[in-house]
Amino acid sequence: MTQDIGDFISGSRDLVGLGEADHREPAFGEARNEIFAELVDRGFRSFALESDRVAAFGVDDYVREGEGSLDAAMSEGFSHGFGDLDANRRLVAWMREYNEGRPPQLQAAFHGIDAPLEFTAESPRRYLEFGRDRLGLELDISSLTGEDERWSRTEAVMDPAESPGDTAEAERLRAIADDMLTELYARAPELIASTSRSAWWRTKTHLTSGLGLLRYHRQAAQRIDDSARWSRLSATRDALMAQNLLDIRDVEARRGPTLVFAHNVHLQRTLSRMSMAGMELTWHSAGAIMDSLLGERYVFIAAGSSRLPVDQPTLEGADVVLEISDGGAIKMRAGEFKDSAEDAQLSRDRSPVDQAPPAYAGAGSAILPDRLRPLTPWNQSKAMSILVRRCVARVRTT
Repeated sequence: MTQDIGDFISGSRDLVGLGEADHREPAFGEARNEIFAELVDRGFRSFALESDRVAAFGVDDYVREGEGSLDAAMSEGFSHGFGDLDANRRLVAWMREYNEGRPPQLQAAFHGIDAPLEFTAESPRRYLEFGRDRLGLELDISSLTGEDERWSRTEAVMDPAESPGDTAEAERLRAIADDMLTELYARAPELIASTSRSAWWRTKTHLTSGLGLLRYHRQAAQRIDDSARWSRLSATRDALMAQNLLDIRDVEARRGPTLVFAHNVHLQRTLSRMSMAGMELTWHSAGAIMDSLLGERYVFIAAGSSRLPVDQPTLEGADVVLEISDGGAIKMRAGEFKDSAEDAQLSRDRSPVDQAPPAYAGAGSAILPDRLRPLTPWNQSKAMSILVRRCVARVRTT
């Protein structure tokens, strides 16, 4: 922790992707909390998480307006089980405390970038009905969707034959959702005048989330090779994340930069790869999409640990690497990321368990300043050391 965060983020960087190597390792969330607190002091005004974007409105209402309770925000405002993580609870509590008494322009906002999907995917019904009601339309959405369980059960994603995503009803729903989104834009002046710009954006988010779910279900219904099908599902999910990030930056552009925190596989610039059930999946991540669209305005910080190392392809597209160690000394150095003789010996000294790669491999990212203002005491049960090192072995054209 010998370098200032300003060494890595210039004034032109308005989206910083901070990764983690494994959702289950709490050290990444703790480091992220400290980093975000430092970045808020440096003008960042929003935080985005790999969690459902619509559900995250409940968290944002709590941290900015004090609506509801911390317990409700954690239980209702997250997807993928992320509301159960202690580091997330402490972050939300800190954001509420930070925002208390501050004007809206200076408050820290909370966003989600994901949708309620992965190995299952929700029904689009409630998202489309939200848009219908805000537009004051007479549309029978539920007769087309049927029971929500028809969409949300595991088989609907795992087995193309069980998916409702390529039915006549699903095609009709996609057309309705697209028409409602067009009407939302066409009526923006009157709708915003009668409610607010924020209410308009929330309606748009519900409609785009419903469309995203319909697109994901349609990919799930494709009767193609399993590796190709799951690669397309992964690509669809990350494309939705990228679309959400662009919308978030549109909302937050005048207030300040955004820190987005997700698994490395969703933020890296290089081609994402994952082994799953004997399949080899490849796709372009949300980070790769952001890099293509935003260029140098996007920064990717890869994070790993001694047990969860950052893989070489991910390193090649990283701007900065954060390593969290629960043992041996790690030195800060510049140059290609190849193990020195000392590192190799440290690796041999670790137990086989320590060397085992995670089931969900990828790269992670983070940056730390000279002096951190931690949200909570650091995990004293582990002898952790944290350092930042530059990644100069970038195989990409800027």
